[in-house]
Amino acid sequence: MTYCVGIKLKSGLIFASDSRTSAGVDYISVFCKTHRFSVKGEREIFLLNAGNLGTTQEVVSILRREIQKSVEGNILELESLFDIASHVGDTVRKVMSRLPSDSNGNFSCSFLVGGQIRGESQRLFRVYSEGNFIEATKETPFFQIGESKYGKPVLDRIVTYETNTPDAIKCALVSFDSTMRSNLSVGLPINLYYLPNNHTSTHDEEPVDVAEALSALLDEDNEELENVRQKWRTGLQKVFQDIPNYDWWKSSINLNRID
Repeated sequence: MTYCVGIKLKSGLIFASDSRTSAGVDYISVFCKTHRFSVKGEREIFLLNAGNLGTTQEVVSILRREIQKSVEGNILELESLFDIASHVGDTVRKVMSRLPSDSNGNFSCSFLVGGQIRGESQRLFRVYSEGNFIEATKETPFFQIGESKYGKPVLDRIVTYETNTPDAIKCALVSFDSTMRSNLSVGLPINLYYLPNNHTSTHDEEPVDVAEALSALLDEDNEELENVRQKWRTGLQKVFQDIPNYDWWKSSINLNRID
């Protein structure tokens, strides 16, 4: 199991993924779930993956091999993020079609695809095992893949398209803390990336260079991460204790009473 989140803000894109892969309580490995494809000033592309490790590694390996062999239409040549999401979806579909459909194994996978190409605004997509995909909008500014249910409530309450970058990063890390507390198959380290938005909305101006992404690897020795996690835990406990204890039974009917 894994957990990945991508957030599209007015100020830029945030990507975060855990690095734990579990095949049982006695076998835990660390694999990077974030893959970066970069041409300085021209494009920054991120792929985050969840699901069957063999399936996702094959998809990523195919995409990297296309670049190494300069195959026409590889993701460093495509003209838009939409085209890249479509190509990733096609690759997923091809890989899935070769896998046994009558097996008891689960070969499904999902990807987050996002970034920026020079002359185009930042975009974020979620690609499904079937190869189809959807795009993040101002109304739906984040996607999660993998073990998403524990981290979703805090993102739903805090993150909007207008949220400032530090708050959004802090919220993403809190969502990881909530997930790791409830599912031991999700764990540190966390790969964190931020891609500032250099896009200009004035179409008649020359397009500006794509910003260089900032990155961090957050492990158990990271003091800032531990501080966020600790303050979140103590803050929740304080808020809970601040809620009054009510007399829930003062207006209730005693259903056990025999007239």
